[in-house]
Amino acid sequence: MDYQILQPSQQGPVLVVTINRPESLNALNTRFFDELDALLSNEAMAPDLRAIVITGSGKAFVAGADISEMVSKTPPEASEFSRRGQKTFQTIVNHPIPIIAAVNGFALGGGMELAMACDFRIASNLAKFGQPEVNLGLIPGYAATQRLSRLVGMGTALYMLTTGEMVTAEEALRIGLVQKLTEPDKLMEEAMRLANMIALKGPKAVKTVKSVTRNGYHMPFPLACELEAQTFGTLFVDEGIEGMTAFLEKRKPVW
Repeated sequence: MDYQILQPSQQGPVLVVTINRPESLNALNTRFFDELDALLSNEAMAPDLRAIVITGSGKAFVAGADISEMVSKTPPEASEFSRRGQKTFQTIVNHPIPIIAAVNGFALGGGMELAMACDFRIASNLAKFGQPEVNLGLIPGYAATQRLSRLVGMGTALYMLTTGEMVTAEEALRIGLVQKLTEPDKLMEEAMRLANMIALKGPKAVKTVKSVTRNGYHMPFPLACELEAQTFGTLFVDEGIEGMTAFLEKRKPVW
């Protein structure tokens, strides 16, 4: 695909995806979703890929959905625009390899929803997070009403969703929305360090632990534990045997 908004760059086993629409603070539009769908179906499926990092250019990660595109939509068209974003973000959730959000600035509205769809989030200590849709007489459309409470708890989620108040990076870390903070000029260095750390692990194990954790989260606990037990057993071939043998022989595994 001819990417106009996304800038993908594979760096060894890591695919770095930069959202490059700084004139609109990387606001999400239909073209963005088309490009991200294409990327997740093509470049992001390369067999040698082990992790993906998504970040933004300029002073924003993503400052929200593109209101100039939204304002003329009818109610049915708006619902379809919501479903469009939800579908793409669910593709991030379902993607086999870990996807890290490196939040460099404002992550508001659809931007925070994009970050929440990723497997975990690291952020510059200058980043800001929020779901300000109620300020426009709207609600989030890309699953924030569902993902946020699952990440930070119902009370904190409703506080953020009903007030529209932005939170600092430090507060995002405290409530569990973000897993790690860095200085602004160290953000991508740290994101790449973590991505490359993941790349050293058993590739099948990393994909499997993401799948089991994501799928088990929505199951009753006993069923989720059984899913884990059954899947645990499937790894006692090839890669798993190599990893355990390498440990006993005090050498690095050869994946």
